[in-house]
Amino acid sequence: MGFLNGWGVFSTLRVCDGILFAFDRHYRRMEHDARLMHVPFEVAPDALQKLLLGLIEANQANNATLRVAVVRNRGGLFEAPRISHDADLVAFTADLTNWGDGVRLTYVPNGRFGPSPFAGVKVTSWAQNLTWYEQAHQRGFDEVILLNEAGQVSECTSANIFVIRENGVVWTPPLNTSGCLPGVTRAILLEEIQASGFAIAEHELSPSELEASDQVFITSTTRDLLPVLSVEDVPLRQDRRSLAVLQQAFSANRESYVGRHTKRQERLAV
Repeated sequence: MGFLNGWGVFSTLRVCDGILFAFDRHYRRMEHDARLMHVPFEVAPDALQKLLLGLIEANQANNATLRVAVVRNRGGLFEAPRISHDADLVAFTADLTNWGDGVRLTYVPNGRFGPSPFAGVKVTSWAQNLTWYEQAHQRGFDEVILLNEAGQVSECTSANIFVIRENGVVWTPPLNTSGCLPGVTRAILLEEIQASGFAIAEHELSPSELEASDQVFITSTTRDLLPVLSVEDVPLRQDRRSLAVLQQAFSANRESYVGRHTKRQERLAV
């Protein structure tokens, strides 16, 4: 039943040298979203991590992408008979994607609704995002910028968006008004990254402000920090030096995380 209705939550993790990067952040978001969506989510963090490590080992996916979903089985008019579990856990791995040297974006008006109580929830009902993504490719673009009901920048279909302004000011749309998803890479940049000369913060962002920035980039688990080359076929400024500083700081954060968690995951895998 959950598969038919998209009644589930999911997350996409980066596997680095066999380590589930930022697993704790992904788990907390899935737990929050599952509670909001009434999706049973009863697996403990260590138990889930051990299951996913077994999948990584079986698939020999030490450097890969891993997607995990929890799908509700009960409820609604079309519940199947003889259900034995309230929810199913589904996970699989995939090779890392080469995203190239940047992306070309186009706008989609009214793609997000900031005041919605379900704004920013990562649910398995993903067809709208996939449709916008496919339409963008049919028109020669790589991704879309989803605007909210106020015409402000929210996010892409599967990535958050940042801009670098003058004097090292870095903005990304705020969670409480833009309708964007609280991406894990986004959160790490806001909460953990300290790069000299940069101030990273939430700020409402109009299309004109985005287009006037020194550098626009998108973030996700699979993309890291990927530069935006153009919007609506209009080339954007490219401050690659500043972007490289932020990428290096993020990469160092990930390497540190992998180093700290190697022994712990080895114990879980036993």
